[in-house]
Amino acid sequence: MQALNSVGWGFGFARIPLFARVHPWMRPDKTNVRWLPINEDIEQPGSAPLPREILYRFIEEASHRVIYNQCVCREANKCEHYPIGIGCLQMGDSAIESDEALRREVGVDDAKQFVNDAISKGLVPVVGKVRIDNFIFDIKDRSRLLTVCFCCECCCITRFNRHAPARYLDSMFPRLDSIVVEVTDGCTGCGTCVEHCYIKAIEVAGDRAVIGEKCRACGRCASVCPSGAVKISIEDPEFLDRAYEAIRSFVKYD
Repeated sequence: MQALNSVGWGFGFARIPLFARVHPWMRPDKTNVRWLPINEDIEQPGSAPLPREILYRFIEEASHRVIYNQCVCREANKCEHYPIGIGCLQMGDSAIESDEALRREVGVDDAKQFVNDAISKGLVPVVGKVRIDNFIFDIKDRSRLLTVCFCCECCCITRFNRHAPARYLDSMFPRLDSIVVEVTDGCTGCGTCVEHCYIKAIEVAGDRAVIGEKCRACGRCASVCPSGAVKISIEDPEFLDRAYEAIRSFVKYD
């Protein structure tokens, strides 16, 4: 319970620049995660894979795959919109060091199905090294824990992103390279995307949605736009390999 309460405490204080510089949870060498667009209709060059396929690659390579019985953030914040029973997916040798009562170890196929189920419910996968997880789950930090959070507005990552200046986000929560989010001429300024943006990176100005610099390209705005006026595209077919190598540079999981 102390760890759950500390989720909100830690990310609240992380809004203070000095705290963010010295606390290990908020150091760029200790936390580095990327949001993956959830959209099936991403415009992409040639036969470039969908972003979720990077998760399949991690799952296939992982030494261990663990699914938590509950999302600690949704539980702590009494989330009413998304299932509390969809917890984090963790991979690597350190994944099996947490309390067995909190999680279950699964195989490759079950882990992939879990990813698909979470995305189908509108949860956004955020993948990488998340230092606070070592504290929450009482796991020594040996850089052998790869986390996939399935985030909603209740999650600690989205709540931090919502309040932190963009300059702090780019070092710990970088956007995937080559992902472009564009508001097209079909926008009516209805504000639906604003209501559904977890991190408040969109506003309506001049009867049109405007995407700000805090956008992490999760794709939720495109998935909920009633006019289909938000387009997600990939410019570089090699983007997935670059993202894969970037994540691997922070954490070993196989």
